[in-house]
Amino acid sequence: MKSRFLISISGLLVSLMFLAMGLKETAYQDPWEVPAKYQKMKNPYANASDDEQIGRILYAQHCKSCHGTKGKGDGKKAASIDTPIGDFTQASFKAQSDGEIFYKSFIGRDDMPNFEKKIRDEEEQWLLVNYIKGL
Repeated sequence: MKSRFLISISGLLVSLMFLAMGLKETAYQDPWEVPAKYQKMKNPYANASDDEQIGRILYAQHCKSCHGTKGKGDGKKAASIDTPIGDFTQASFKAQSDGEIFYKSFIGRDDMPNFEKKIRDEEEQWLLVNYIKGL
């Protein structure tokens, strides 16, 4: 009787171990610490008109595949990413300063790539921030 109990417990533990291994490692992500410099950074293009739709074009090229068409974090690649993908439509996201969004978008971390070298023009960077904020 005692040996059956031990075998059952061992089987349960092994099953739990395999279940845990199958779950994504990073179902939770540590808070994203943004340096004070960026938290206080002002958007010099906050009121800029984007008649050429540069922000939308850059979003389609660099962000849409993960963040989705409407910024909900449901793009085609989202399921293959280990870390949670930001939802730009949530109030918690919209409460961030432009500088915080700039930092996260262009410095990146983990699965969020760094775009500093891909989008070098400062105005284009800020037009993308403006577009993301408007989703």
